[in-house]
Amino acid sequence: MTRTRPLPLLALAALGLVLGFLLNTVLAAQGLAVVVPPLSLSLALVLIAAVLLLLAWPVRAAARGEKRIDPFYATRVVVLAKASALSAAILAGAAAGILAYLLSRAVVPLGSTLASGATLVAAVILVVVALAAEHLCSLPPQDDELDEAAASST
Repeated sequence: MTRTRPLPLLALAALGLVLGFLLNTVLAAQGLAVVVPPLSLSLALVLIAAVLLLLAWPVRAAARGEKRIDPFYATRVVVLAKASALSAAILAGAAAGILAYLLSRAVVPLGSTLASGATLVAAVILVVVALAAEHLCSLPPQDDELDEAAASST
């Protein structure tokens, strides 16, 4: 499995930003209540980041040869890290779009703005932790791979 690249994360964040801003604009134009992420979402995202880091730590120890773990466990942690990074990127974009909409109003609602800002920060934290967990789950290069790379370069 390849590591998560920055381009898909940026594309998902941009998509979330546009969708978050447009959704609130359409809702406000129709006279309906705008979407504001609850504060519990921020707490849940930070909790997910902490759990993901705890799940990736044994995989790091196994990659260093300190102990053995089930390879399916390591695969599941890597897939969870990748999915968390992608979903948190779109959540960060949506929170940024909602925040941009709220800040563009003549009267800025303080509570909603703080909740949206907290969601944005928590989603960015989850993206960073997910990418770190992905890095923790990577295997160091083997000696034979290094020998093959050196032989092919000469």
